[in-house]
Amino acid sequence: MKKLIFMGTPKFAQIILEKLHQKYPVSLVVTQPDKKVGRKQILTEPPLKKTAKKLSIAVFQPINLRKDYQIILDLKPDLVITAAYGQMLPKELLEAVLCINIHASLLPKHRGGAPVERAISAGDLKTGITLMHMEKKMDSGDLIAQREITIEEDFTATILLDKLADIGADLLLEYLPKIFTNKAPRIKQDESLATYSYNLKKADEILDFKRPTRLVLRQLNALLDQPGGSMFLKGKRIKVYKLEKNDIINNAKPGTVLSVKGELTIKTLDGAVNILTLQEQGKNKMAVKAYLNGQKIFQKGDVVNE
Repeated sequence: MKKLIFMGTPKFAQIILEKLHQKYPVSLVVTQPDKKVGRKQILTEPPLKKTAKKLSIAVFQPINLRKDYQIILDLKPDLVITAAYGQMLPKELLEAVLCINIHASLLPKHRGGAPVERAISAGDLKTGITLMHMEKKMDSGDLIAQREITIEEDFTATILLDKLADIGADLLLEYLPKIFTNKAPRIKQDESLATYSYNLKKADEILDFKRPTRLVLRQLNALLDQPGGSMFLKGKRIKVYKLEKNDIINNAKPGTVLSVKGELTIKTLDGAVNILTLQEQGKNKMAVKAYLNGQKIFQKGDVVNE
């Protein structure tokens, strides 16, 4: 029986672990430390930890893996599998154990921590899963196999990540026999084609109405289910959770509020969007029709994000 260690953190890793463990029992799960979440700062377990506990798999949560990895070496694993773990593996671990990674893009495009969000926001037509050997440089290892998927226009990051996790699990299970026998492919990445998709920052949540309508809709999809999009007006941050295209023709400046009567319509570069669900700072999430009844922030002709 091969000894496997699985490393990951979000739901993407959860889905893969559940499928993997059914066929190849995992000896240890390595995930990020519990974190305080929300206004009440409630200490919350990573999604993968919850699944590991459900499956009765031991869990290790190093604060800094580069300084705290000996427990992994002491287990003498045959294979380490990572899937959206969130920390770089130390050189000592990479040199001692065969390590493979399941990455949510068609490498070498979209290396980094937010490949799905960046692919959606950029308007990419396709993405996929890459199964790869790991090296010290981020997402630069030799490719084992890839599977492609079309990014539909209504795919949110959550929807696409779930689909990619299923594909990733199936691809992993298909190639594990070859990996165990050192017969897995090793295909060099073309470094000239490499692009990077770093983790999202607060600035990435601000909806850019200077972009075409399609890309404004895509930007919001990349931020769903959480954290949602944001826009600013009169010193207030308004969170946005649902948009739709509006076919109105208007030559106003992008970001201009075109309507506050029945609809909340914002000008984009080449058209406009209706905001359908939003949340004013300090208030509850609301459907726009209910919100417009008593709101005092938006006036026709205002420009957001200035």
